Amino acid sequence: MSVLVLALALGAACCLGFGFVLQQNAAQRAPLSDFLSFRLLLDLVKVPRWLGGIALMVVGMGLGAAALGQGELSLVEPLLATNLLFALALSRKQSRQPLGRQGWAGLFLLAGGVTAFIVAGRPEGGAATADPVRQWLIIGIMIGLALLLTTRGKRSRLSSGPVLLALAAGLLYGVQDALTRISGQKVSDGGFAGLLTGWEPYAVLALGVTGLVLVQSAFETASLRKSLPALTAAQPLAGILCGVGFLGDRLRTDAVALSWEAGGLLAVVAGIVLLGMHPAMPHGAPERARVAAPAVSPASP
Repeated sequence: MSVLVLALALGAACCLGFGFVLQQNAAQRAPLSDFLSFRLLLDLVKVPRWLGGIALMVVGMGLGAAALGQGELSLVEPLLATNLLFALALSRKQSRQPLGRQGWAGLFLLAGGVTAFIVAGRPEGGAATADPVRQWLIIGIMIGLALLLTTRGKRSRLSSGPVLLALAAGLLYGVQDALTRISGQKVSDGGFAGLLTGWEPYAVLALGVTGLVLVQSAFETASLRKSLPALTAAQPLAGILCGVGFLGDRLRTDAVALSWEAGGLLAVVAGIVLLGMHPAMPHGAPERARVAAPAVSPASP
């Protein structure tokens, strides 16, 4: 792993983590009538705090794309999962909550799990050209699962809905990262003219906008501690599956390595859950009060 890839990926995680906190602070005040609607983005674009969060997210996605251009998807995705550490850091500054045992345990599990997966798996780049059959099969499964989760989340938007929507967005973002890597390779091979003649950049845009609506709807209806852990856990898992499944990323497959890789990913998920449920993470507006007043303006204090 090069220092450049590490710096780009952690820079991306920092921007994403800070951006998610600012976005949720604004989205929790949006009217519930905008749930799962593109009108939600039109309302939120009027809120300066949300625009700041989106600006950080765009910078993070740019740094992430640069990291994907220099390293393997299976290497970059676990590093991007550390965005929750940066989100917690900003939330702690706002709430002044101590890290405590739960925070330290989550930090150790997340950082240790990422390290264990990378050291044990030793991700290596594979073929630049994706296998068409595997590509469409895995992409179809991911999008299909995201659709099922979204449908279920729409029916239970004030209970399990935010978690389901965040999981769906994480799956879409994982696929988006894979297609971003393919797009970057096309730019390297044939320039922007070759990129624009393919379908991948348009799919990246569509997945990004759809994922954004899902994430903001999850942020709108529940606290960050409910939605962000699911998003943070789903994206790297989906990205690694895409990387290994059809981008040709190679991981060590002996019994010892596989055990450490599986253990590392489980530790990452456990760390994400612990950090996401930390008291420092924003609780959001009380659900009962927000149900009673669905027409609150997104610009209201």
